[in-house]
Amino acid sequence: MPCKKKEAAKAVSDAVREAHFLEILKDLGENPEREGLVETPRRMRTAYEEIFAGYKMSPKEILKTFKEDVCEEMIVLKNCEFFSMCEHHFFPFFGHVSIGYLPNERIAGISKLARLTDCFARRLQIQERMTSQIADAIMTELDAKGVYVLCEATHFCMTSRGVRKMDAGMMTSAIRGVFRDNAELRASFLSMVR
Repeated sequence: MPCKKKEAAKAVSDAVREAHFLEILKDLGENPEREGLVETPRRMRTAYEEIFAGYKMSPKEILKTFKEDVCEEMIVLKNCEFFSMCEHHFFPFFGHVSIGYLPNERIAGISKLARLTDCFARRLQIQERMTSQIADAIMTELDAKGVYVLCEATHFCMTSRGVRKMDAGMMTSAIRGVFRDNAELRASFLSMVR
């Protein structure tokens, strides 16, 4: 019986969210009953569930670690795509994240770094905070000796409205632990991801 109650509660919640999207369509001046828009509130709800799935993810659960055969060299994930939504304008921004870290007895599977990126990207965000959150999670959950996160993105709130600078990209970095004090290590990471 509890499963049926959960299903019923989700159906009510879904209907409420779809009603909100229906109101948005009306506010835009659209006719939500025309053929192309009849299913739009449902599609918007399911799309937003996917786009904002990061709220249901936990960095601690994502970064399960291994202790066997841990290397002492830098581990790098290069050019991991991400998609996020700007919290200021509710417009998308997207790009690539590169992550380098020096392990300290524990490593995470490389796909876990991609999932960690999604965990923070699939929320209302600003690029600066997302970059720092990725670095801080790796330092905390892996107890890494150091981490360097480099993020490059295109922001629709800048390209499609406002200043309308189509070729402008934004870069952010977060540098933690031994990477802060070791210029050679930073240079090595940057040469690997460029």
